Amino acid sequence: MRALTEQDIRGSFINCSKGEAKRLSVPRDLAERPWDDLDFLGWGDPGAPDRSYLVVERRDRLVGVALRFQPAQRGFLHRSMCSLCLTTHPRGGVSLMTARKSGPAGREGNSVGAYMCTDLACSLYLRGLKVPETGVRFGESLTLEEQIDRTRSNLLAFVDKL
Repeated sequence: MRALTEQDIRGSFINCSKGEAKRLSVPRDLAERPWDDLDFLGWGDPGAPDRSYLVVERRDRLVGVALRFQPAQRGFLHRSMCSLCLTTHPRGGVSLMTARKSGPAGREGNSVGAYMCTDLACSLYLRGLKVPETGVRFGESLTLEEQIDRTRSNLLAFVDKL
C-alpha cells in the first residue's frame, strides 16, 4: 500500500458524512507505518473503543470505511477466526465489525458486517510481523502471495457490499 496522508484518509470515507470524516481520529504515526507490508490501513479510535476505521485502495481509488463493534465478552477458551485473513484469536481478538451502508440505504440504518481481527492488523499477521495471542497462525498450503490475494479479495468483497 502506498503511504497515506491525513488528507487522503479523511477524503476517502464512503459511509459517513464529510463532517464525521473531518472529526474522526486519524493515526498520528502515519510516517512510521510499515506501508510496504500493509494491504490496507486499519486502526482503532482511542477516544471511542467501539469504533475502528479502515482504508483500502480499490481500482486506483481510496475507500475508507467507518466500523463499529461490541467488545468481546467471550471466555478464555473460545477462539474466533477473522473472515479476512483467517487468523484465529482467543477472547476478543476477533470482533463482528459492522459498517453502515453508503447512500440512502445507510441513512435508513442498513449495515453490513464481517468478523475481523479487532486490531485490523491482518497484513502483519499474514507476514509474521505480528503474532496472534495464541503464539502462532495455522499453517497453510497457500503461498504468502496467495494468502495476501485472498485477504484482499475478502476485504474488497466486504467493501463492495457497502
